[in-house]
Amino acid sequence: MEKTELFVRIPKERIGVLIGQDGRIKREIESRTGTRLLIDSETGEVTIEVAENPLGGLQALEVVKAIGRGFSPERAFRLFEEDQYLDIIEIKDFVGDSEKAMQRMRGRVIGESGKMRRTIEQMTGAYVSVFGKTVSIIGDPEQIRTARTAIQMLLSGSEHSSVYRFLEREKAKKKNVIFPRMGVGRE
Repeated sequence: MEKTELFVRIPKERIGVLIGQDGRIKREIESRTGTRLLIDSETGEVTIEVAENPLGGLQALEVVKAIGRGFSPERAFRLFEEDQYLDIIEIKDFVGDSEKAMQRMRGRVIGESGKMRRTIEQMTGAYVSVFGKTVSIIGDPEQIRTARTAIQMLLSGSEHSSVYRFLEREKAKKKNVIFPRMGVGRE
């Protein structure tokens, strides 16, 4: 059977994380997906050789991309679960190529001492990573939709308080879908 190859480039400083101590992370990705990773540590290029399972190749690609976008391997491995996806938002789409503006926007998404990023994660259940010129999200489609909207609000200049209110409303909506009021407190 012929092999398929997928290619992705990740930042050189993330290669060590992708390989892991004694190659542990690389081996785990390979064994969980039935692929072989060929990593060029000079260029940051990763070739994913897919033997049988094309889905495994796509999973490996997404996990490698997530690690390249700043997620820890443990968080990136969430992509092996069913109905979990990676979404990447380009900060420059909101502020152009100005490095100063990009740095300010990264700071807005992260918040003071990481509070905003943590709040988005806690309120949506998604994982969020701010790395380089991107903000990345791992979660199910609903978690990604809510987290993406909150992040886009921040990148578009919304006040942090408006984003908190949005997240509270979304969480309340979700709670009402799961546990609709059953006439509690009515006589």
